[in-house]
Amino acid sequence: MLLRQERIALFLLCIVALGLVIATAILAGVDNAALATEYRADARDGIFVHLNGVAGEVRTTQTGGHIIASVNGTRVFIPSDTARDVALNPGDQVSLYGIVQTYRGEREIVVNSHTDITILSTPVSAERGRITG
Repeated sequence: MLLRQERIALFLLCIVALGLVIATAILAGVDNAALATEYRADARDGIFVHLNGVAGEVRTTQTGGHIIASVNGTRVFIPSDTARDVALNPGDQVSLYGIVQTYRGEREIVVNSHTDITILSTPVSAERGRITG
C-alpha cells in the first residue's frame, strides 16, 4: 500500500507523462515552416531558420565527408551523416531549414536532416558531375 505522499507523487508523475505524450503528438504534426523564421544576416545563433535560394559553391570536406555550400551568399554546413542523403550541385534551386551558428567568425546555417533540404530545380547542364555525400 502506498503512503499518501507516494500516491500524490505517482498521480503527478502520471499527469506529467500524459502531458508529454500529448505535446509530442501535437508537435509531431507541426511542419518546419510553422517553426522557422526566414533567414536574415542578423539572425542570432541557435535560431531555426528557412532559406530559399540558388546554390553557388558546393564542396565536400577532405576529412569527414561534410558538405559546405553557399546559398545566396550564405554559408550552409551539412554534416556527413546528413550529407550522405543529399545530392547538391552548383546552380540548384534549394529550400532548406537549419540552425544558425557562428563558426570561426563566419555565420552559417547547419542542416541536420536530409528532410530539411529540398532541391526545387536543377539546371540541365548540372546533371553530370553532381556532388553526393
